[in-house]
Amino acid sequence: MTTLLLNGKTVSIKGPDDSPLLWTIRDEIGLKGTKYGCGIGMCGACTVHVNGRPARSCITTVRSVAGAAVTTIEGLDPAGQHSVQKAWIELQVPQCGYCQSGQIMQAAALLADYPDPTDQDINAVMAGNLCRCMAYIRIRNAIKLAATRMRKDTSQK
Repeated sequence: MTTLLLNGKTVSIKGPDDSPLLWTIRDEIGLKGTKYGCGIGMCGACTVHVNGRPARSCITTVRSVAGAAVTTIEGLDPAGQHSVQKAWIELQVPQCGYCQSGQIMQAAALLADYPDPTDQDINAVMAGNLCRCMAYIRIRNAIKLAATRMRKDTSQK
């Protein structure tokens, strides 16, 4: 049995410790927001945070996250009030929406590292998250909007 902190709660995983984290999150725990895309860590649909860093859950084993803090889209802000989530909704970023949980998780990590990202920063960090609908311009605009609001919120504290 493997224990980890998932969205702030301690969970014990009963399945094999060499199972991909994605399937454990979806099938054993029942959180469906993290999506399966390619299965080889190339598309980013399955992005979660492990100890605050983005990780592809389709190629991350349960064993490798033992004792770690894992955050899924459901745990980013359970009320959907994270600046990135709010910007995504306001700017109507998704078309089909399939890749969006991974996009949002990657964008949240980007803003933790680059609070005032340039287009080049966004391109570099988001390059591994693919969107079949080609919503990249709306994604970039939402990231910039979220960054502006996060800086404003920080300056008012």
